[in-house]
Formats: sequence, C-alpha cells, structure tokens
Amino acid sequence: MQMTETQSESQHESKTKLLDAALHVIRAKGYSATRIEDICEAAGLTKGSFFHHFKSKEELALGAAEHFASFADRAFSQASYQGLPDPLERLLGYVEFRKAILQGELADYTCLLGTMVQETYETHPEIRMACDRYMCAHAATLVPDIEFAIRKYGIQPGWNAESLAYHIQAVIQGAFVLAKARQSTQVAATCLDHLRRYLKTLFLYSPTTKERL
Repeated sequence: MQMTETQSESQHESKTKLLDAALHVIRAKGYSATRIEDICEAAGLTKGSFFHHFKSKEELALGAAEHFASFADRAFSQASYQGLPDPLERLLGYVEFRKAILQGELADYTCLLGTMVQETYETHPEIRMACDRYMCAHAATLVPDIEFAIRKYGIQPGWNAESLAYHIQAVIQGAFVLAKARQSTQVAATCLDHLRRYLKTLFLYSPTTKERL
C-alpha cells in the first residue's frame, strides 16, 4: 500500500520530533542515562512511533548527530559575521557568535557531539566516529579564513590553519564542560572572551603591526 503525501509528511514530522527531543534530552542527561522512554516523552510520541523510525537508541544517536550537525551548519553559514570582509574579523565574529548563543538552559546550547563522544568513545565506536566526522567537518569550515588571515597579516607561524581550528574547538568544548561543572553560562562566556583575545594576539601582535591588546 503506497503512502500518501500527507502520511509521508506526518512520518517526517514525527521523526524530526524524535531527533529534536534527542538533542535536548541527551545534552541534559547524557547518552547512557537517556532512555527511549525519555525521548518519546519529550517528543510527545509513543514507543511504537520511535521503533518505526529507529531500531535502537544507538541508531537514534547517529541520526541525532547528523541532525545536530546539519542544524549547526545552517546556523553558522547564515550568521551575519560571514559577510565581514576581513578574515580575522570573521574569526572573531565566529567566537562572538558562539558567545551570543549561550542562552537558555545548558542543554539548549552545549554540544551534542561533545557530550556523546565523552561517554561513548570506547563503548560505541560508530557514535564516536560520527561525532569525530561532524566535529572535524565543523572545524574545517574555519580553515580557509585562518589561512587567509595568515597571508593578509603576513605572519609566519610554527603551526598550520587546521591545528588552530582544532584549538578553537577544544577551547569551546572545554568551556561547555566548565559550564556544566559550575552550572554557569558566565564561565563559558569568559573562556570565549579569552579565546577572542588569543586570536587577536596571534595575528596582530607581530613585527608588522604595533597594535596591542
């Protein structure tokens, strides 16, 4: 029996609800503590609906990782800092954007990928690999601006653009861990302020300029 367009839209909507619920619940409770029942309750759907779309919690986690990465890609690609002409200003704008979205509960702004990989890196290799793939892909979006800034500001660093992109992500993920530990958005915001100063130092504190922080 062929599914009607209305039925197809309904199925898509219910799957999206489950994925959206997973983003919040896993970030709030952690992967291990999250139950399928918790996801269904948050989504307002039955377990029957869950198993129509996913064979297991692990399969949901893989779908949620992709869902989260797609959402992040859209958000960052459409952010206003992308229109800035200077590559360093775009990098600083990226950090400011990360700071600006520290809103609401911790589970609303912390990273699903970072949350899951801390728990699953040894026990669920497919989840670890998915988190690695999407985190690396996001870091890679910063590489062109870093390379452009290196050329524009005439610096000769003993590091490459990819390593700085990973460092930026490491600071952000660490800021999320501290925010969880201290139950404080402010500590994460302060870490991002220091990251912004560090990036300015790398590119502006050089023999080619007299600018200082």
